[in-house]
Amino acid sequence: MAASRGKAEALDAIVIGAGVAGLAAARTLAEAGRRVALIEARDRVGGRIHTVPAAHGDLSVELGAEFIHGLPPELIHLVEEAGLTRFELEGDYRCWREERRVGRLEPCGDQREVNRLFDELGQSGLAQDSQDLSFSEFVAQRGVGPEAAAWATNYVEGFNAADANRISVRSLAKQQAAEDAISGDRLSRVVEGYARVPAFLLRTFLDAGGELFTSTPVRSINWKPGWVEVTTAADRVLQASSVILTLPLGVLQARSVVFLPQPVEILEAADRLAMGPVGRVVYEFDRSFWPQSAGLEGLSFLFAPEATPPTWWTTSPRSSPMLTGWIAGRKASKLEMASLPETGLATLASVLGSSLGEVRKHLLRWHLHDWQMDPYSLGAYTYVPRGAVHASDDLSVPVEATLFFAGEHTDTSGHWGTVHGALRSGYRAAEQLLAARVH
Repeated sequence: MAASRGKAEALDAIVIGAGVAGLAAARTLAEAGRRVALIEARDRVGGRIHTVPAAHGDLSVELGAEFIHGLPPELIHLVEEAGLTRFELEGDYRCWREERRVGRLEPCGDQREVNRLFDELGQSGLAQDSQDLSFSEFVAQRGVGPEAAAWATNYVEGFNAADANRISVRSLAKQQAAEDAISGDRLSRVVEGYARVPAFLLRTFLDAGGELFTSTPVRSINWKPGWVEVTTAADRVLQASSVILTLPLGVLQARSVVFLPQPVEILEAADRLAMGPVGRVVYEFDRSFWPQSAGLEGLSFLFAPEATPPTWWTTSPRSSPMLTGWIAGRKASKLEMASLPETGLATLASVLGSSLGEVRKHLLRWHLHDWQMDPYSLGAYTYVPRGAVHASDDLSVPVEATLFFAGEHTDTSGHWGTVHGALRSGYRAAEQLLAARVH
């Protein structure tokens, strides 16, 4: 060991990454009496939960995860334990249709064919089928009409940040069943801001005696069974009996952290998955300046498949002059992210029946975070390509009772890409570590 690195610090466990998975794991270990260091590359905790204050009003701006999907018991319990407030999204769905340069908001039409397609995805037998297909192949086999096929494809790509030509139908079937079990069609937000959830986990971790290192990227992990040495970019060295790694999938795939030796099977499993691209722009206005005739009163989601962004939402039923535009999957991968705010304003002007100048007059500011270019995420969240439905199971298996992996990409229950999936994985990894140390 080079003298410049200084004396290594011996710990029971090191947790790398202070997103929800890492915080949940670190808290669990610290409260079990273990000496734990939590290392985070960013200058804040929360990972892909990133909340910033709004210009006015009681709702914050969410630049990362925003919604609680359904009623996942672990996450609901945590929100309640933290004393936070949830509200459920309510309102109508509308579609924007443009013909001959004239657009209008209207009901989204007959979705029975689309619903039948997703009902079939929820059948348990499909999840176990030995043959896996991409979603595009699945749709083609079912022979649905072109409009239903387009709607279903737009939904899958937008929700999963996926390429319909790659995403696994078996994974979608598993996801559908998992969502059905927790009423996944219900969406809620944390009034005080989603970042208050990781902040609570951090506080309980520190209260239990844990130690946090922020602005501390990890450079390498040297290990052998029962021993780990973690070296940071600033040449700080920490040693422990084991480590839980919650590095996002994109960071694992980029080999941004060097393993000595490499956990070959883990990295191969990570390479079978895909990190999806997302573009999100949040506009804050001085007031809800759009007229009632614009059709946004009581509106929750707006779909404009041919526009950029193609998906929009309000904060209904909470009153807030804030509108969010969303683009994901193949459409996002082709987008110059820096152009999204201006393109989105033009789309908004069309939808609201206003001039671009009128929209700008009421705009206070917009927010954009490019998760694809963020070096500590390198993407938004995980989806499962065809043939890779067991990759997350492989990622969840400890290596020599020394290396443990967590994060939404390691979720084994079908909740990839969600905060509750990350939370569950953190608890699971901590329990695995504690069980291994007992034996």
